[in-house]
Amino acid sequence: MFGAVCPVHADTNVLIKALTDQLGVTGEQASGGAGAVFEYAKAALSADDFSKVTKALPGVDSLISAAPKAEGSSGLIGGLKSLSGGQSGSAAAMSSLAGSFSKLGMDADMVSKFVPIILDYAKSEGGTAVMNLLKGALL
Repeated sequence: MFGAVCPVHADTNVLIKALTDQLGVTGEQASGGAGAVFEYAKAALSADDFSKVTKALPGVDSLISAAPKAEGSSGLIGGLKSLSGGQSGSAAAMSSLAGSFSKLGMDADMVSKFVPIILDYAKSEGGTAVMNLLKGALL
């Protein structure tokens, strides 16, 4: 596959280009927003499942590093745990990610626009199994 022969950063560049082209966001917004989504998925998945994602999609860790840091000591992970109690995965994801997207100058509704593009990227670069892991964590 294309991703297998390209340098690590080329994989995430495909995603960043898709987000900037399709949504009209800046590169910083695309990187930070995608990183926040992957950080949410990392918190929702087991360590073993998330390692499958990072092996199939090199560069995910660098995107997570680009995500805005949540205020307070609990951060996004704490928000995930407190919000996911009575909400569906999608509602919990929207609530947890809204703050990160706001710090990047994007409205909360952009979360729902990022997720399908990220899932398409996961399927094309990592296969259906990887996409389904992320889909289960995010939707």
